[in-house]
Amino acid sequence: MMSSLNALAVLIEKAMSNNTSGSATLNLLHSQAKAMAGDSAVRSLLEKMTDCASAAYLRMLERWVYEGVIDDPYGEFFIAENKSLQKESLTQDYDAKYWQQRYSLKDGIPSFLNNVAATILTTGKYLNVMRECGHNVQVSLSENSKLTSFGSNHQYLECIKSAYDFASGELLTLMKDKYDLIGKLRSLKRYLLLDQGDFLVHFMDIAREELTKKPEDISVEKLQSLVDIALRSTAAASDPSHEDLTCCVERSSLLKKLTSLKDLDCAYSSDKLAAADVDQPMTLNITGLETFCLGYKIPWPLSLVISRKALTKYQLIFRLLFHCKHVSRQLCQAWQIQQGFRSVKILGTPILRSSILCRSMLKFVNSLLHYLTFEVLEPNWHSMHGRLQTARSIDEVIQIHDFFLQKCLKECLLLLPELLMKVEKLKALCLQYATSIQLLIPSIEVAAAESKSKSGSSRARAKRSQDRDEQLKLASENVVMSQSILKFESEFNAELQSLVPTLSKSSQAEPYLTHLAQCILGVGIDQ
Repeated sequence: MMSSLNALAVLIEKAMSNNTSGSATLNLLHSQAKAMAGDSAVRSLLEKMTDCASAAYLRMLERWVYEGVIDDPYGEFFIAENKSLQKESLTQDYDAKYWQQRYSLKDGIPSFLNNVAATILTTGKYLNVMRECGHNVQVSLSENSKLTSFGSNHQYLECIKSAYDFASGELLTLMKDKYDLIGKLRSLKRYLLLDQGDFLVHFMDIAREELTKKPEDISVEKLQSLVDIALRSTAAASDPSHEDLTCCVERSSLLKKLTSLKDLDCAYSSDKLAAADVDQPMTLNITGLETFCLGYKIPWPLSLVISRKALTKYQLIFRLLFHCKHVSRQLCQAWQIQQGFRSVKILGTPILRSSILCRSMLKFVNSLLHYLTFEVLEPNWHSMHGRLQTARSIDEVIQIHDFFLQKCLKECLLLLPELLMKVEKLKALCLQYATSIQLLIPSIEVAAAESKSKSGSSRARAKRSQDRDEQLKLASENVVMSQSILKFESEFNAELQSLVPTLSKSSQAEPYLTHLAQCILGVGIDQ
């Protein structure tokens, strides 16, 4: 009897001296009961007191893991809610902390719940998501699943695990079945990772006039209508998610955008960008072709996975791919112009030199596009898709998706500043060359000429041949053209050769660059 009274006196003294309440009181009772392991009577008394004191705490815990509700009028529960964080921020704020901080663990966690505190937190978060979706969560409660005590049989741990498994499975099923998570990710791949080729080609054709304007002069509404036309006119019309596609126009180049995203695992800096002098020509002449970007309407709760941050990463990849496509198209136009002279002797003329340079530039850009799409995006997508099939929780889905995006950003060179700046410089040279060729070399309507030659007289055909000879002679004698081609050839070769050692060196640390290095070396050999 005396030992029990002494134990109570010690307990009361400690509680009063430390002014304990809530989980601290439970921790004190629990530790004192363990300390009295040698005295069964005292231990039994303290365990009984612990059970009685924990009854209210169990009710709070039960509501959280079975309903996702915090019922804590005195602030004693170890999970806090930050009501200022709203789910809408996931689609608006790049640095949204909703999922990480809307519900969080406090410092005062009962010692016997330390190992499962994170599981308890996550269970309630999952239930909250479903409740905010209007999904009626029916947790089947039996006598065995009720949290009656924190006793030594650890029955409460089994209840918590069962509640977590239920909430996790229900939310994952809801996201995949009702909200078609995999379908939305596939749609993002189709448009933002340029898997839908016919849509992009048609859009670039009909939006060319608008995209060549300065960003501030572009009508986003007009671009959106052109996007809609392209979607309805191609195979994309059969995609039920195509109506969620939007568009926007950024105000800065891709490199400038990357410098503004401080959380990316790379070393971009404004000073380094200025010193490299890569972004200057593009900044001065920046148009919608460099700043156009597709967007996507992401509803709740899919915004947990495809957040503003995740969508921004998709858009970074899109801008790189889109601009590469634009450069390739411009070079193709320059190539077609020069093919107007293919029936004329061009040996030893600037036209021949220009044709060889154009071919090398096209090979470089197309090799880059091939690497980005078939060596990076496609295999990484299939890897992510396979892992998503076996994911067991929405947190695992988020982790897999974030890993996919980060890996794609890195392998697409977007997190490798030195390489990307060199690639951007090469693309800028290709664009300048293509523009110059279209201005310097007289355009010949080859198809029309050939069509007329079939029905025209021999005298007319001879006249057209003579005209082409005259145009070739004029082009050959054009000093400005000759000097321009030599200048572009020299700069392109120099930049390409400077890229080769950098790429070869990087491929030793980053094996995925090996294929790109081989492609680039192949271009260099052709020079």
